[in-house]
Amino acid sequence: MLALRLSLGARPAVQVRRLLVAGASAGTGFLLLSALGHALSHPDPAASVLRLAWCTAPLAATVYLAVAVARADPATRPRPGLSAVGLGPVRLMAISAATTAVSCLLGSALALLVFLQLRGDLTGMSLGGGAQEFLAAGRPLPLPAALTLLALVPLSASGAVAVTLRPREPVKGAGRVARAYGRFGAYRRTPVRESFGAYGRFGRQLGAAARGRRTAAEAPAQEQDGAPAGAAGDAGAEAVDGSPAVVPPPVPTAAPSGLPWGVAVLAVGLAVEALTSRTGSADGPAAFLGLALTSLGLALVGPGLTHLCGRLLQAVRPGALRLLAGRVLMTEATRIGRPLGVVCAVVSAAYTMASLHDPDDPSAGPLVVLGVLLVAGCTVATLLTAAVEAKQAHADTTASLRRLGAPAGTLRRAASLRAGALLALFGPLTVAVAELSAWPLGG
Repeated sequence: MLALRLSLGARPAVQVRRLLVAGASAGTGFLLLSALGHALSHPDPAASVLRLAWCTAPLAATVYLAVAVARADPATRPRPGLSAVGLGPVRLMAISAATTAVSCLLGSALALLVFLQLRGDLTGMSLGGGAQEFLAAGRPLPLPAALTLLALVPLSASGAVAVTLRPREPVKGAGRVARAYGRFGAYRRTPVRESFGAYGRFGRQLGAAARGRRTAAEAPAQEQDGAPAGAAGDAGAEAVDGSPAVVPPPVPTAAPSGLPWGVAVLAVGLAVEALTSRTGSADGPAAFLGLALTSLGLALVGPGLTHLCGRLLQAVRPGALRLLAGRVLMTEATRIGRPLGVVCAVVSAAYTMASLHDPDDPSAGPLVVLGVLLVAGCTVATLLTAAVEAKQAHADTTASLRRLGAPAGTLRRAASLRAGALLALFGPLTVAVAELSAWPLGG
């Protein structure tokens, strides 16, 4: 009941995202029921298993979208004071998983109603022609099998949300909290150790004191975003003429580690595709394995390339605009780069499959179009949801920048610069990988 009340009391934007999850669940459920109908109409089990295996891509895209929507939901985010009323991290995680299950169950129920309507079980009027191949009209529908297939989406989505949003314990063996007092009674907030005799170098201590006074005014704005107090001291809080300047977010210390693995998987996928083209088995399982490895490589290199894009924006004497855009990209490299890499992988795979498809082949019916639209729509919606989540994560920083006097036009230009830089990097990469994948398989 609490999950239902939180779902009904959410903002319109959150309700729209949940309706997208329900719609994706309905499309995936309809494809699963269509695979069941094909199995009832055709005695060949291999073709039915292959159709069911093709439903894993829409299922994975739907689960991915459900996880992104749950992460961006502000109602189930841990906040101070909620534990006092019994809403701790574990309870909020359970509420988020239950809300996701409710949305997916709504979509599954809609898919079942539409499938029964098209079969003619509700009104007695069924579709004719090629639709009889996957509807199995006139044959009894095994209800346990249909309910089992429809339960795949809610169970998978709610389980993935619970695993993603589970409370994580602090890492054992981490360093202790910084000491309040250093050696010789010196007050210190950072755990930086200094060599013996450092206190005799008065210029060092005077410089540290000046930096501490300069960053004291920036500490509240930085601590609201979870960054250390002196993280923005290198950017400065005022311009040369005394006017307020933009304080970029702190520079991340470590880059995502998936870039070398992604490049390796991408190279292996392209090599497998080239090998299958030379052996003349462009339509065999090896070709689809190479295409899958290529798509996986594109998905893995997304965070690393986003981090690299942020570094390139800050190269060669950057100003406040490029610093702000680049550091946000570096900070949100994993959150934005992963769905962006998945979108590039889906676009590349769709281009490759379209170039290999024969226009005269009658197997490409409405179910294939529905599956392609479902996967593409879920990946794009996941990317937009990740952008919304990144904006929510930096809401305090944006408010601090505006209090310091940063104009709204500067923030909008920084967002446009980030979008343009990502498009300039990932656009040609996606086209190049798609051409390299389609050329050996089509030749």
